[in-house]
Formats: sequence, C-alpha cells, structure tokens
Amino acid sequence: MKKLVGLLLIVTLSWSCSTNDDNNDPINCTEVLVAGLSVTVKDDTTDAILTDGVLAIATDGSYTETLENLEGNQVFLGAWERAGNYILTVSKQGYQTFASNAIRVTEDECHVITAEVEIRLRPN
Repeated sequence: MKKLVGLLLIVTLSWSCSTNDDNNDPINCTEVLVAGLSVTVKDDTTDAILTDGVLAIATDGSYTETLENLEGNQVFLGAWERAGNYILTVSKQGYQTFASNAIRVTEDECHVITAEVEIRLRPN
C-alpha cells in the first residue's frame, strides 16, 4: 500500500511539474469577483470618512449602478467585473453633491483593474 501511495505521489508530482514550452499555455484566472470601482468618501473639512447616508452612483453611458457599502467597510464598491468609463455622482444630506470626471476602469485577461478613488464632499 505504501508503495502504491508513493508511486501515485511521484506520478502526480511529475505530471504537475512537467513543463510545456509552448506559448499557448492557458492563463489560470481566479474565480473571485473584482470590483472595478473602490470609492472612499470623506468630509472635505474634517477628513472624516463618510458612509452613513451616502449615495454613490456610477454611470457609464446607459449603464447605472448604485455602489455598495458593505457592513464594516469604509469604501463603496461596484462595477463588478465591468470595464468602462464611469462618472461618479456622490451625495449626502448636508453636503454638496459631487460629480466626477470620467474614471477609466480597465481589465486584463482575467479581471478588471480596480480604480481606487477618493471623493471629498463639501458641507453646505
């Protein structure tokens, strides 16, 4: 039995360590979901991070998405696995609404490349 296990181990290691010099090797992508946008919202006067009551909306042409603030997280996330050029509109009661210039979210062979953005809201 020990010889069989040893033989299987050697065969498995040999197979997993074999190389192929072809340039056609598949790319091994992870199955995690990646946010295209990660947005931190701060008070422009106090530098405090704002999450409660903040509405962050990303728009790319006719596509619109409300970004999510996951519990215990200090950022708003969205554009999951979606490349594009986004305009962010961020609002909160007691603050001036902010609209960004276009924010480009790119992608590689596997996932989007997260654009990390800081938005500073000015109190009214």
